[in-house]
Amino acid sequence: MTVLLSITGYPSKTWLDALEKALPGRRIVTEPTGASDPGIDYAVVWKQPEGLLSTLPNLKAIFSIGAGVDHVLRDKSLPDVPIARIVAEDLTGRMSEYVAWRVLDHHRRGFAYRAQQAAGQWNERVQPAAGAVTVGIMGLGELGRDAAEKLKPFGFKLAGWSRTKKQVPGVACFAGDEELSAFLGTTDILVVLLPHTPATAGILDRALFAKLKRATPFGGPILVNAGRGGLQNEADILAALDAGTLLEASLDVFQTEPLPATSPLWHHPKVFVTPHAAASSDPDALVPLIVGQIEALERGEALKHLVDRTAGY
Repeated sequence: MTVLLSITGYPSKTWLDALEKALPGRRIVTEPTGASDPGIDYAVVWKQPEGLLSTLPNLKAIFSIGAGVDHVLRDKSLPDVPIARIVAEDLTGRMSEYVAWRVLDHHRRGFAYRAQQAAGQWNERVQPAAGAVTVGIMGLGELGRDAAEKLKPFGFKLAGWSRTKKQVPGVACFAGDEELSAFLGTTDILVVLLPHTPATAGILDRALFAKLKRATPFGGPILVNAGRGGLQNEADILAALDAGTLLEASLDVFQTEPLPATSPLWHHPKVFVTPHAAASSDPDALVPLIVGQIEALERGEALKHLVDRTAGY
């Protein structure tokens, strides 16, 4: 059995070391041998070169090292083999930590107090109770449901929106285009954990922001996007912030990554930027899950967490 490791944007050696440790005696390669390598059985990828996998005649499955798979599906020449995404407690927990951090920072007026500290101002801001604030989560998959669970103990009111109807205890659930406006109209802090698909591309735009609740306890709605950069129109985010349609924004993902040095998002006083670090993929935590899937497939068992190519996740 041979596994191809093809990743960009992450230190490949740490992933290679983890795979070799988890699969002793098996062949792990970082590129095919020749244009059509018949020896490669499995591919572990993140933003693999376009066309790379289509040349592997005996490929049995593709594994993403992250929760998202849009980086895999952008290659239109993918072979007709199963694609599995990562569902891991480690990855989910890290994302929920990020969501809780950013929601609480906005809720406890972190932007205002940091500006006051820089100016040497002593001024206590009005602080709404958590129960007076609705956090609306777009995307109620594993990440969205766990984030909601982690926010519950603080006492926030919770709403959620997804493409299809979900039932999540303690969360007012909305679904589909017909219920999107109602969801947005209840939301004070919008947390976005959607996958990037043809249906969600560019969904975070001026028209959507205008539907968010206006009379929030903070004086305006707040955006937290830890989903995918392709969900957001960054020019519209900036325009909404400048117009007061959005009060503040925390952004972990961007249309172009790394975020160009010329982007005004870097220096906007109402934007908090992190470098796609909300839920870093830890090889030591995730490689055993990938290896477990490979071993199950070798035993003739079905893969878990398969991607629906039509839906895009």
